[in-house]
Amino acid sequence: MRILIYSYNYAPEPIGIAPLMTELAEGLAERGHQVRVVTGMPNYPERQVYEGYRGKIYLTEVKNKVTIQRSYVYIKGPKPGLLDRLLLDGSFIVSSVVQAYRGWRPDVVFATIPPLPISVPVSLFSASRRSPVVLNLQDIVSEAAVRVGLLKRESILFKMAESLETLAYSTSVRISVIAEGFREKLLSQGISDRKITCIPNWVDVNFIRPLPQEPNDFRTKHQLNGKFVILYAGNIALTQGLSTVIEAAAQLQHLEAIQFVIVGEKKALGALQTECDRLKVTNVKLLPFQPRETLPQMYAAANIGLVVQKQRVTTFNLPSKIPLILSSGRAIVASVPEDGTAAKAVRNSKGGVVVAPENSQALADRIRQFYHNPAEVEQLGKQGRDYALQNFSLEEALNRYETLFEEVMGNRE
Repeated sequence: MRILIYSYNYAPEPIGIAPLMTELAEGLAERGHQVRVVTGMPNYPERQVYEGYRGKIYLTEVKNKVTIQRSYVYIKGPKPGLLDRLLLDGSFIVSSVVQAYRGWRPDVVFATIPPLPISVPVSLFSASRRSPVVLNLQDIVSEAAVRVGLLKRESILFKMAESLETLAYSTSVRISVIAEGFREKLLSQGISDRKITCIPNWVDVNFIRPLPQEPNDFRTKHQLNGKFVILYAGNIALTQGLSTVIEAAAQLQHLEAIQFVIVGEKKALGALQTECDRLKVTNVKLLPFQPRETLPQMYAAANIGLVVQKQRVTTFNLPSKIPLILSSGRAIVASVPEDGTAAKAVRNSKGGVVVAPENSQALADRIRQFYHNPAEVEQLGKQGRDYALQNFSLEEALNRYETLFEEVMGNRE
């Protein structure tokens, strides 16, 4: 098959959808398919175009059998305002179309949302080339923006977002969602159930795997040997509420062996450092994102992996860090909404526990219990690893996407 992946984010960006799209593209290419990716110049999460890509309008490169076609994006700074964000998305809409047409006609277009405006160039390209679109839905932007207070339902921007979502849904022949929780929401928006396929986000279980906690290069480098490590690694944004973790750490300072480690984007860590200073917290180590090759050691360094969400987040989303922690064989403590997809995934895996979100006391109490019961932590980690192997492997995702693309091509014929 000839497969075009249309994704704003791609490697070398280290978090979010970029690693997933990279693994999918390279995995499909390794299986003999022709794969090209239309994407932007790498800039996330720092919101600054990476060294080596700056000052370029277009750049095409081939890595691991994948043709990567990059295009210009407008970047104002690390904290874009609304106008800056519109210009950023708008620049990609305009510039990426050129790259889409620079290459063979695809048998199928695989487009990932968010960002939501990507639906515009994808719909134009697919219509002109008569290439069916499979839409990969990582989040429902309009609903997510309302939940975190960025938009009101009666606002013009909310209605614009809904219109773009309608465009994306109507111009795609199939919609792949990452959790079953999306299905109910889409059905309520009038989408046919036959159009929806659930394929969870994946993890390379041969790369992220159980490794010894000691000796461990990550532990040694960051003075963590002998510590009971609580790890949070990922995005630090409105939906997470990492202040809850800092407050929990403050309540556990009397247990000197407990060490919290938060890995994230450098600028976002600054606000957390301010919170640590305010609470006089000394058992929290703040580290920048780590190189991809060190991730197995980083996850293995933990005793417990944290998943943190605010109460008001969209409950149908599945944080990508859950498969990663499970695959590493480490227990999860999830401070997430009780009725959400994240809570359900953790419980189904039998690889962790759920506590009330934005409740530092509940989080601290559970970590304290685990600290005094290492055998329980080890057992949860083993159960989580088994679940990851059965449900979140990259090979299984590749199988299911191959089948989906073949079905789409068959229907077109």
